Amino acid sequence: MREHLDQTDRRLVKLLSQDAQLGVNRLAEKMAVSVPTVRMRLRNLLDRNLLKIVGLLNLTERPELISAIVGINAQGRGRARELAQRICELPFVNSASVVTGRFDIIVDVTVAGDVADLYRVTSELIPGAGEPGEVVRSETFVVMASCNKWVSLPEGCWSDENKRDETGRKEMP
Repeated sequence: MREHLDQTDRRLVKLLSQDAQLGVNRLAEKMAVSVPTVRMRLRNLLDRNLLKIVGLLNLTERPELISAIVGINAQGRGRARELAQRICELPFVNSASVVTGRFDIIVDVTVAGDVADLYRVTSELIPGAGEPGEVVRSETFVVMASCNKWVSLPEGCWSDENKRDETGRKEMP
């Protein structure tokens, strides 16, 4: 069962969400707690995988990145979460969420390159994460414009940009 963060942890997370560059001394001052308390709370949140401090890119300002949302219908017989876990481990995938509505899973994808790269992700990598027949249907929505879309760069973007296979196509990680 997931436990709720207490008020001190929520305040710490909120301050870091607004400015992740705040040092522990400044955080302690803003929270009116001791520096060791902030260090202990921060370490605990990080160790329990409840908080990750990363640099985020403003996707609106990066024309070389393509963002897409992929809706997936799965034939998983109650195993949508397992499929989502396998999908979220793929390169170029920011997240995979089991949802209600017309799709079983929604996948947030970011690729660096062109639409052909996105096509390979959506037609080869994502269906390949499931067992044969498990991904029944998918629909890809390319983000044409966004507001306040900040992303952590997923594995695969901007790594080995010039690596090509024997046909001259960019290799997928």
